[in-house]
Amino acid sequence: MIQNAKIGVVILAAGSSSRLGYAKQLVEFNGKSLLQHAIDVSGLLDFDSKVLVLGARKNKIESEIDLKEFEVVTNENWEEGMSTSISKGVLRSQELEHELDHILILLSDQPFVSKERIKELIQVQLDKNNQATFSEYSGDIGVPAIFSAEVFHDLKELKGYQGAKKLIHDQNLDYGIVKFEEGNFDVDTAEDVERLKKLEKE
Repeated sequence: MIQNAKIGVVILAAGSSSRLGYAKQLVEFNGKSLLQHAIDVSGLLDFDSKVLVLGARKNKIESEIDLKEFEVVTNENWEEGMSTSISKGVLRSQELEHELDHILILLSDQPFVSKERIKELIQVQLDKNNQATFSEYSGDIGVPAIFSAEVFHDLKELKGYQGAKKLIHDQNLDYGIVKFEEGNFDVDTAEDVERLKKLEKE
């Protein structure tokens, strides 16, 4: 329970990292993998359900992380795009906690996600009573993002490579934004990994 609201968290980590050639979820930064960082940051808040969606390289990834209190959901259809992971994550979250008010969605490859950033998203969502609150970076919006129960059905109906922000256009979504300047740093290529290594703390 966070501020009298039941909130679940879903980490999307099912992709194959095809451009990188190996599991970007396991790329290390400041002494831990990117996925472990997302799990650990989530663990700093009192979420009512915790779901991790895995797909490609599931066994290797699962063997190298500490799940803590997260339940793993396997997305056998990960090749069909992010929408399939969102749908599975939301569905399982509702099964684990029937009365969720909101679900926060995180990715496994945003190294600068922090407890403070997540708390700010939640605060804006609850204060403004939004249907959704997105992070804003580089003139665009995306995850981390939090969604109210009003749009859970719509999240589960996304298709193909559509991300959750497609709801803005389809559903005339009432949403807020939180600035996250480093949110556009994700890890897709070997060059991204090299840039990340240069940013490690001494």
